[in-house]
Amino acid sequence: MGYFDAASGAPLHPVARQALLAALDEGWADPSRLYREGRRARMLLDAAREAAAEAVGCRADELVFTSSGTRAVRTGVTGALAGRRRVGRHLVVSAVEHSSVLHAGEAHEAEGGTVTQVAVDRTGAVGAEAYGAALRDDTALACLQSANHEVGTEQPVAEVAEVCRAAGVPLLVDAAQSLGWGPVAGGWSLLTGSAHKWGGPSGVGLLVVRKGVRFAPVEPAETENLPAIVAAAASLRAVRAEAAQEAARLRELTDRVRARVPQLVPDAEVVGDPERRLPGIVTFSCLYVDGETLLHELDRAGFSVSSGSSCTSSTLTPSHVLRAMGVLSEGNVRVSLPLGAEGAEVERFLEVLPGVVAGVREKLGAPSPSPAAVAEGDDALVVDALGKLCPVPVIELAKVIGDVPVGGTVRVLADDEAARLDIPAWCEMRGQEYAGEEPAEQGTAYVIRRTR
Repeated sequence: MGYFDAASGAPLHPVARQALLAALDEGWADPSRLYREGRRARMLLDAAREAAAEAVGCRADELVFTSSGTRAVRTGVTGALAGRRRVGRHLVVSAVEHSSVLHAGEAHEAEGGTVTQVAVDRTGAVGAEAYGAALRDDTALACLQSANHEVGTEQPVAEVAEVCRAAGVPLLVDAAQSLGWGPVAGGWSLLTGSAHKWGGPSGVGLLVVRKGVRFAPVEPAETENLPAIVAAAASLRAVRAEAAQEAARLRELTDRVRARVPQLVPDAEVVGDPERRLPGIVTFSCLYVDGETLLHELDRAGFSVSSGSSCTSSTLTPSHVLRAMGVLSEGNVRVSLPLGAEGAEVERFLEVLPGVVAGVREKLGAPSPSPAAVAEGDDALVVDALGKLCPVPVIELAKVIGDVPVGGTVRVLADDEAARLDIPAWCEMRGQEYAGEEPAEQGTAYVIRRTR
């Protein structure tokens, strides 16, 4: 079985399992108590904090454990905003942050604060200059992930941290995806992580607040899950010990996927930065494919992958990351390899993928002529895709673009919100001109001009 969704949750590391079992026997007592069992638990907790702090690159008294990575983010954001309330109530985040950061921003806005989202380029990266431009006199906090969870693009944390330092604004770094690979460089002020991303148990996060950062916790203190914390710290140390070797090996495997998917699958686009990216993540999108169906078919073939596609039943809206990047969201597949992933399984995935994509496209009727096209004139067509979900509007467009002369237009009528992202992305991939959108009696008319 090819488990290729480590970015969602890595398999429990053997060292974590051993440490967890040992701590269940030795660390069950309350570490705040002064009797023998409590002192033993306190020693385990202190040792875990020391180990985690060494891996992060901070002082042990700057680090606390939380009940999850999401809780760490929430505590970090609310505490930093509360500590700097006299400065102002302005928060800066990137447009591709994890939902935990964006939800914290939404809660801040609901309480009267303001939030600025910094745009990214087509690879998913921000610019330090853009962060500098977003900072204001009333900016209390800026947030930036170390690497993106959907496409693997690494962010220029050190450069952004320097811009924030010059402006006197603390920077919170969400390092959930990268912490297992190494410490985060740069002068950041706060940092969060999540153990199940690096092979530790679920239910353990960490929050680092550097000395000197104004911080006023508004979340109540938690009872530590000591056995899980011990396992999380042990696994972080273990994965770090093998990180350099595994990074080189997994990068070769993901390079293989990046290079061969466009060769094997027509109309597929690999997204994310080709160089500045995490070793184990590669993401691509396939035109004319229903992302949810594609994931189910790959699961039947023995591969567990995930998707930021607009066509997943859990959201029915485009991924905010892919939308911010301006890339295709339909038929999106994220392959995130766990430690120890085998090259043979990656090869088998590459063998299976073309047939799976072709089968999904055939089911959706992508090769057949579109009955929905209605002639409007010699140089224009209207495609009625009202009531149809992605990727059908794009499929219908692709099937009729050749029926108009160069310079002619196709108007796609659609009421699926995903069309607002996927039709321009299709034009970018296919070298056609996206001329914008127009009001329509129902839905929206998306105008495409044929250029070749």
